[in-house]
Amino acid sequence: MGEIVAIVETAVYVDDLDAAEAFYRDVLGLEVIGKEAGRHVFFRVGDGVLLAFDPEATLRGDMLPPHGAGGPGHFALGVRAENLDGWRRRLEGHGVAVEQEVTWPRGGRSLYFRDPAGNSVEMVTPGLWGLPGGW
Repeated sequence: MGEIVAIVETAVYVDDLDAAEAFYRDVLGLEVIGKEAGRHVFFRVGDGVLLAFDPEATLRGDMLPPHGAGGPGHFALGVRAENLDGWRRRLEGHGVAVEQEVTWPRGGRSLYFRDPAGNSVEMVTPGLWGLPGGW
């Protein structure tokens, strides 16, 4: 058996799919790759996928086993170090408040902000974890 090599999907649960779509598409520039009204919007993030679900839809279990989470979640998006300041300006230009900025002991910096559903989104530069891929 080989090692697990990637996280392919990350899911967040949102109370307004249209607001989530506008935020992740227009503010963060992610490409919409799947959408079902009242259920989900999916976005391409590099080699992975961000899934934004209506929590009630995933609890019904009509397509997959019931699953979900309550309350705000967290995930991190990787960006190049030289682009972090530009992302800060873009977020501020869209009225998105940066809650905290962190410089990590191993290297890397992070910006933390919230999506419209209150999920904690982090933008992180390489070096944070010392992983082989740079992160």
